[in-house]
Amino acid sequence: MPVHRSGTAKTLRPRLAAAGTLLSALALLLTLPGAASAADSSVIPERGTARMGQGVIAHDGQKGGAAPIGTAAVQTEGVDVSSHQGNVAWSTLWNSGVKWAYVKATEGTYYKNTYFAQQYNGSYNVGMIRGSYHFATPDTTSGAAQANYFVDNGGGWSRDGKTLPGVLDIEWNPYGAQCYGKTQAGMVAWIRDFVNTYKARTGRDAVIYTATSWWTTCTGNNASFGTTNPLWVARYNTTVGELPAGWGFYTMWQYTSSGPTVGDHNRFNGALDRVQALANG
Repeated sequence: MPVHRSGTAKTLRPRLAAAGTLLSALALLLTLPGAASAADSSVIPERGTARMGQGVIAHDGQKGGAAPIGTAAVQTEGVDVSSHQGNVAWSTLWNSGVKWAYVKATEGTYYKNTYFAQQYNGSYNVGMIRGSYHFATPDTTSGAAQANYFVDNGGGWSRDGKTLPGVLDIEWNPYGAQCYGKTQAGMVAWIRDFVNTYKARTGRDAVIYTATSWWTTCTGNNASFGTTNPLWVARYNTTVGELPAGWGFYTMWQYTSSGPTVGDHNRFNGALDRVQALANG
């Protein structure tokens, strides 16, 4: 006896139609403002993996990526590296013209770069002037706590002519809200807490690494650090563009991200003797 399925088909048609309507609604929802942030929550990186300039392309873009143009003054090539680069071929970089380097030492008060010794000592051993940087997470612990953690785990300074002052890497939050949930005044206070503690521990003013757009958004374009803390500005373009308030010039410029093998490339605003002068304090 044949089996009649007409009732089943009649039942499925409205269900399929409803499912199609639901999928269309979801597709529309993902095009609305704010939908991307919800979708992106599934790709939040693991704590400790943040690196200098990670948010620059995502927020400011990368235009050009070639060597900077229009700089009449002599500038000195440098790189910055983190655990993403693993064991770095320092001799190759040295032979290509790189004369200074910064190495990620710490993040928050919970992470130390597992490749720090190879990167920090290796750059020194080939003749580079080098220093270390701290990736700030102002939503986890105080500025003072993170400055102390940094100094205790590779962020110190010595007047040996080859050690640059430590860097506070303060930029977009890869783990959540771009300003780490802080007000502009709260962010300025956190940065002040860090740099004051770093100077008390080392005798040096920390370099501040940031991007103009982030600084404007998250500190209100505060101008109070320009007279004390050297500026390392991030802008992936052939010109440096507008600087954050308070700084009349940059000390270093991160102008491109070259991928995981060689790190980001930078220019020091001066000849090699100016890099040495910053190292000597």
